[in-house]
Amino acid sequence: MLKVRVLGSGAGGGFPQWNCNCDNCAGVRAGTLKATPRTQSSIAVTGNGVDWLLVNASPDIRQQILSSPVLQPARAKRDIGIRGVLLIDSQIDHTTGLLMLREHGEPLELYCSAMVYQDLTTGFPVLRMLDHYCGVNWHEIPIDGTAFEIAGLDGLSFAALALSSKAPPYSPHREDPHPGDNIGLQIVDQGSGRSVFYAPGLARIEPHLEPVMHDADLLLVDGTCWTDDEMARRGVGTRRSLAMGHLPQSGPAGMIEALQPFARQRKVLIHINNTNPILVEDSPERAQLGAAGIEVSYDGMELDV
Repeated sequence: MLKVRVLGSGAGGGFPQWNCNCDNCAGVRAGTLKATPRTQSSIAVTGNGVDWLLVNASPDIRQQILSSPVLQPARAKRDIGIRGVLLIDSQIDHTTGLLMLREHGEPLELYCSAMVYQDLTTGFPVLRMLDHYCGVNWHEIPIDGTAFEIAGLDGLSFAALALSSKAPPYSPHREDPHPGDNIGLQIVDQGSGRSVFYAPGLARIEPHLEPVMHDADLLLVDGTCWTDDEMARRGVGTRRSLAMGHLPQSGPAGMIEALQPFARQRKVLIHINNTNPILVEDSPERAQLGAAGIEVSYDGMELDV
């Protein structure tokens, strides 16, 4: 059975963010809000409960592994259940954790697009750094929806779909977006035919995504901000959600409205920014999501597909 474990459900910086005193962060520290801390977003998937694919490697990966005993089968003195790592993009909050895996006894099996590989060997040369430790075996993934398999993940197939996005600030092509800077990931259980669509950075539901999302049984998608101007509303910045590549949940054409056509699917939000009011479990915004049949992920959440 295809299983998804949410290792981290927060956006960059986690929740509470280390330097933030917005109402959410201050409230969760003080214990005055009904809210749960979160690490930075990452998931793990398996078809047999023993062999796992890590999807994104956040800076919090050490804590996430220690909090997930299923990832440590303890078959040898040095062991881990992670058979490979797949990267959605080259953002710091999805790739820095690779450095925490440097003690791996063998080269890391890394799956990502050519654009992500370029960023991680130039502007942010994490992979070059790992050459001095465990090393990396890079597998380029197609970004046109062509199915591929990952060694050790028997019974599962994968497909990546390019998303409209922008490369990180350190990318050599920051102002020249390329297909593969960001992807959505389809994961299929070959036995049951059931599937997941995972996209923690989703600016809009593009036409080529609609068939995959309609076929999916679980949609695990972008939950970064409630409003486009959330950062300004919270007094912590001026950047807009859409400009950062994240579709806000509320308002016309927001995520709540965009997910309405997907009535059959289980819908769960991930990559939730520390400023988002849906982090407060008894907030009106959280109730609005619930009324729309949309869940909010949390660290340690297990999803059977």
